[in-house]
Amino acid sequence: MASRTAPDSLLLVQDLVNTLDIETGADTLSADGGPRAFLRDHGFPELALDGDELTSLQCLREALRAACLAHTTGSPLPTPAARTLNRLLAEAPLVLAVAEDGHPALRPADGLRGAAHLTAHIAAAMATAVADGTWTRLKVCEAHDCRWAFYDRSPAARGRWCTMAVCGSRAKMRTYRAKRV
Repeated sequence: MASRTAPDSLLLVQDLVNTLDIETGADTLSADGGPRAFLRDHGFPELALDGDELTSLQCLREALRAACLAHTTGSPLPTPAARTLNRLLAEAPLVLAVAEDGHPALRPADGLRGAAHLTAHIAAAMATAVADGTWTRLKVCEAHDCRWAFYDRSPAARGRWCTMAVCGSRAKMRTYRAKRV
């Protein structure tokens, strides 16, 4: 089976969405030491988040989950999620910088700290993914009790479940049983 892990450019976004396990309710961002571990594991050991910034990061996570669900279902992004994303992204400006080798790249504007700094990195990843055509392949499982983020590597990009073996099979079984009644 092909990996459902996003390419490096989108891995931060996928991992942020997956900090909440819908099925169990386990939230890495609410656990003791969880936010610090998440930031450290993703290359931001110097970042510290206060309570309001942690709340902003959780709001960003859920708005990103809604965007990825829209990728899965082909439906529009709900207005509240769009407003949340637009507000948080506006608070995390990017600049285009040219490296010594001449390659341009988006990076957080100078002076950003905490959640805004992390959000700017996510915004840069999103912009890069839109440009290279990978953004809409980052999806969340269609199963209501799952909503795990996965990267759809299928040729037609029509994946709906994080795994066919679990969530896909459950959905197909529900459909089958509904037809038999």
